[in-house]
Amino acid sequence: MMTQREVTDSENTTWTCVQTYGTLSKENADKAAELTEDTNGDVTVVCTPSGGAQTVRLQLPKDWLEAIPDEELVNQITAQQQ
Repeated sequence: MMTQREVTDSENTTWTCVQTYGTLSKENADKAAELTEDTNGDVTVVCTPSGGAQTVRLQLPKDWLEAIPDEELVNQITAQQQ
């Protein structure tokens, strides 16, 4: 099962964020995450907007689903758009 998270920014755009390889089986996703983890232990997360804005890629800690508050996630998305 793919784990995703939705957040809404100040412009009322809803962003759906998914860790890269999140659609693989748990075992394969864990292995892929290990292979794509950077030296800081971060993983790639892709956030896709509702509407016309462009998809954003973020490097986040691998526990981003639980550890990063919605506001921080929105701030990182906004920063990547500029």
